[in-house]
Amino acid sequence: MGRIEDSIRQKVQKRFLPEWFELENESSGHRVPPGSETHFRLVVVSPAFQGFSRVDRQRQVYSLLSEEREQGLHALALWTYTPEEWQKVKEESDRRSPPCSGKKQV
Repeated sequence: MGRIEDSIRQKVQKRFLPEWFELENESSGHRVPPGSETHFRLVVVSPAFQGFSRVDRQRQVYSLLSEEREQGLHALALWTYTPEEWQKVKEESDRRSPPCSGKKQV
């Protein structure tokens, strides 16, 4: 686990106390050098999102990760749910990121 990934994990878990949490470094599927930490997929299920719109939830996460964005975080595929929403969608929704349309660097 890299420095940015570890920082994202710690901050999100501390701030949102998630009931479900997934974080995947998807950088290797993009045109970046090996070992990069530029593209991540994040799923967070937290009661802290209750009463907030999807856009407001994403703003909260992006604001929390401002330092990581300055350190090279380029793309964040982000899904945020309340526990009630998660119960309805966890089995039926595909939360994988689409393949990168650019050439993968080798």
